Amino acid sequence: MRLVLHAIAIGALAAGSLVIGVLISFAHRWSPRQIGVVLAFGAGALMSAVTFELADEGLRLGGLGWTAAGLAAGAAAYYLLDGVIERRPQSGAGAALALGAFLDGIPEQTVLGIGIATGEGVSLGLLVAIFISNLPEAVGSATQMLDGGERRGPILRLWIAVAAVCTAATAIGYAIGNGAPDELRSLIDGFAAGALIVMLIDSMIPDAYKDVGRPAGLVTTLGFAVAMALSSVS
Repeated sequence: MRLVLHAIAIGALAAGSLVIGVLISFAHRWSPRQIGVVLAFGAGALMSAVTFELADEGLRLGGLGWTAAGLAAGAAAYYLLDGVIERRPQSGAGAALALGAFLDGIPEQTVLGIGIATGEGVSLGLLVAIFISNLPEAVGSATQMLDGGERRGPILRLWIAVAAVCTAATAIGYAIGNGAPDELRSLIDGFAAGALIVMLIDSMIPDAYKDVGRPAGLVTTLGFAVAMALSSVS
């Protein structure tokens, strides 16, 4: 029971930055340029997560075939669901970022729970990297929703729900951890990576460049470097 609570606590810590990001957006009125900088930094951090955590681990555990299958499934899931959101009235980049956090957070934190169950543990670097990459998504999404006329209450409830589902995914990962084959873990890693890549190209990177211009590339590189350094912490 204590280990289950430990897994839930780790999951809540990782997902909690989503809610913190929303509260930050409520406390400060962010200019479009500031949001662009935040999104650029977050895009770099997420690129690092795709490269050094998800794809690398997927290839190591299950090989190219399972990782590629997950990659295709994650990319298709985000593409199709984002298309549904775009057809809704008053939908925009904020909703797309929320969808990306949801589709990435569930598999990512499921793998987190599996790692705890199998005794691999969780490095401080990994937790901090997840925490940092979640913040820009939530700040950017909440700010864009506010600018679109959405009220604070529904925005906060949406992100609390996303964080709660991601936390539950950690507990589920822990529950299936001991019996989860490496191929399943590889598939989950690939799914998260695929959803992230499509979200980055569809939402985060275009919005960052639109609001910041050419310096967005430098900020993205900084985000990548910081997350890469954190991921190397054992």
